[in-house]
Amino acid sequence: MLGVMSDRVIFIDKPAGMTSFGVVARIRRILSQRAGKKVKVGHCGTLDPFATGLLILVTGKECRNAMHYTKLDKVYEATIRLGQISTTGDPEGKISKVHTLSHPDILTIKSTFERFTGEIKQRPPVFSAIKINGKRAYKLARDGKEIDMPERMVTIYSLKLIEYNYPLLKVRAHVSSGTYIRSLVVDIGKTLGTGAYCQELRRTQIANWQVDQAQKLVDFGIQS
Repeated sequence: MLGVMSDRVIFIDKPAGMTSFGVVARIRRILSQRAGKKVKVGHCGTLDPFATGLLILVTGKECRNAMHYTKLDKVYEATIRLGQISTTGDPEGKISKVHTLSHPDILTIKSTFERFTGEIKQRPPVFSAIKINGKRAYKLARDGKEIDMPERMVTIYSLKLIEYNYPLLKVRAHVSSGTYIRSLVVDIGKTLGTGAYCQELRRTQIANWQVDQAQKLVDFGIQS
């Protein structure tokens, strides 16, 4: 259990329905109360509100090393829903059905995964925290602005099929920092011709740190 030491790394298992900043704010409040002074807290790698799993927080002087943790590779488990698309690539957007004549078989799924393994070009989602001309992309998107998200190179180290029962497809992805699983899922759906969005997402690992090593917010006395 963590005490009041202010210069440290904290591993949190983020619950669904909460922003990464929301986690930071709650932990900052608790640690500051324990220390009797304001404690600086930051996170290293955003998890979308619908996503769960490993979130690294840094506190005090350890905040200087935040970029080191942010740039580490990550492992995710994602549940993909085929046959539908979302305006945000996740359950929080507007969902639309895609009419398909057939369902892809496992061999087609696996060959598609191979096409997305290695170094690839990826266009981040419009609804993301990336800054465009100094403004967050998601804020521009909410204002109805047209946004041209620039492509960037990312690395998919491995993409493994865990389970497939159409329309649900569960995968494990080992990826480089900066990879958007939502974008990967959308691109897979386009290639399959079915459309797709990321229904569930859990970050299970960052470098060699596993989510089962992480604490839950309730361990800090935080209920919600």
